[in-house]
Amino acid sequence: MNNCLHPSSNVTLLTSSVSSVTGTVFLLLAALIGLPGNFFVVWSILWKMKPSRRSVTCLLVLNLAVADGAVLLLTPFFILFLTFKTWFFGLAVCKGVYYICCVNMYASIFIITLMSVDRCLAVSRPYLSQAIRKKRLVVKILAALWAAAVLLAAPAFAYRHLLTDPLGKWQICEPCHATPGLATFHFTLETVVAFVVPFAIIVGCYSTILVHLRGQRWRRRGARTGKLIAAVVLCFAALWVPYHVVNVLQVASNVASGRVAEKLAHAWKAGRAGATALAFLSSSINPVLYVFAAGDLIKTSGAQFIAQFFEGASGELPKKSPSQRDLDKDTVVGEGMEIGRWGAEGKGAQWDGVAGQLKPPGQDPPEAASS
Repeated sequence: MNNCLHPSSNVTLLTSSVSSVTGTVFLLLAALIGLPGNFFVVWSILWKMKPSRRSVTCLLVLNLAVADGAVLLLTPFFILFLTFKTWFFGLAVCKGVYYICCVNMYASIFIITLMSVDRCLAVSRPYLSQAIRKKRLVVKILAALWAAAVLLAAPAFAYRHLLTDPLGKWQICEPCHATPGLATFHFTLETVVAFVVPFAIIVGCYSTILVHLRGQRWRRRGARTGKLIAAVVLCFAALWVPYHVVNVLQVASNVASGRVAEKLAHAWKAGRAGATALAFLSSSINPVLYVFAAGDLIKTSGAQFIAQFFEGASGELPKKSPSQRDLDKDTVVGEGMEIGRWGAEGKGAQWDGVAGQLKPPGQDPPEAASS
């Protein structure tokens, strides 16, 4: 017997053959696509790209692939849970698996938010972006984000327990909150910190970008990586919104009473399985987006297309193809300086090709000054 509030939310999943089959299919699909896809991204950046050519964006993409891949490595536990309709891995694995999932959930959204902030600064504050967009600083920021994810995921470890369903048929690994206040705290923290606040920042960043790029040469010069990051953000939002809606319903059921509380409880119990399966799919979608964004680089660069796309390192190949020459216009190496250049030139600044940096209005290049 347990003292958990609203125990066995997974009973709906276990007792419904449709939910069980659907969840298994989504998990298998996520693992089959996402595991090789994210491994390929990590392999491309770490082994096919010289360390000196790994840009800030490459570091962000690498960490995002690691976070997504770590989640997908855990799919066998959930597939076996759905297949055998019981959790037989013990309490330690129960806590550990869900804790790792939660850590990587926080890490993923924090990294995507950092990508958006980085792009926003490159467009709206080009000089500042050029000054601070250093790999050493980004590594420190990423370390801080991972540390924050580790701490914020602690409730997932503390409140996860191995319980027996009321009929005594199944062992279920699920959250166990003794009071409505603890459940409200847990799921409100998860939704606010891992969704509401990050996406408010992301929306603000892309609104700023749209305002600054309106009427400039954005379309003519290309923005392949910008569109890619926007697609990553939109897919992440679409696949995680149902999960956090279920969290909101669960919190609402804890603060409500009577029939309203019962209806809300039934709604979040019925929706938890599908929402969680969609969340797993979010960890597999990014490599697919990279393939579509790379375009004909797959034909011209083969297995190196990820490295070519994120670095524009076409000089390492014997011959440049037209797609690689186009990629040079949209290279992520110095991407912030390039975007900032388009915005700053409209304000009177010029690009010093020799020095490789923006020259403020009225300042002569070094050659002219010396002569």
